[in-house]
Amino acid sequence: MPTLPVYNMDGKEVGEITLADSVFNVKINTSLLHQAVVMQLASRRQGTAKAKSRSELRGGGAKPWRQKGTGRARHGSRRSPIWTGGGVAFPPLPRRYGFRMPKKAWRLALKSALAEKVQSGKLIVLEDLQFPEPKTKAALGVLTNLKVVDGKTLIVLAAKDEKVSKSTRNLPGVLTLDTEGLNVYDILFHDHLVMTKDAVGRIEEALA
Repeated sequence: MPTLPVYNMDGKEVGEITLADSVFNVKINTSLLHQAVVMQLASRRQGTAKAKSRSELRGGGAKPWRQKGTGRARHGSRRSPIWTGGGVAFPPLPRRYGFRMPKKAWRLALKSALAEKVQSGKLIVLEDLQFPEPKTKAALGVLTNLKVVDGKTLIVLAAKDEKVSKSTRNLPGVLTLDTEGLNVYDILFHDHLVMTKDAVGRIEEALA
């Protein structure tokens, strides 16, 4: 079982925590990680692209010219796809690009993402993270104490905390989530993963 130090908001080590092997020490499945990221990015696509086919355009009911005798190619409609201003032969239509992974596959992908952060030494466990009032300067001070201001940082809390969220939302490259919103893409996208001790317990309880 991997053991990590626990830090306080001043960046001082105040204890240790032993992580569950079944969640934070699994074999990394890169195939499932890729599938999970593709699924999340596909679900974010708007899918609002739309073009008109020849049947949706105005006009085109009259034959442009007679069939024979003009010396020109025969045509039946000005709205044909080969005409300027005509319809599109196979137009894009509004659609949903998202798809769903099996629950077991998603859970394993989430475990793999967490295990990758542990193995790369990018997981930091905080004893607690609370602010008396929303203050960006206070949040920046905590990240500075933890030495994670040199890249993108994901902060994971056990439950939603408006004071923490408001304190971090103006910091570039910093995202705050609760355990229910934890996902593969955000874990992999950020360089550092900062989790409270309570958040670690909730994740182990949900994924073990």
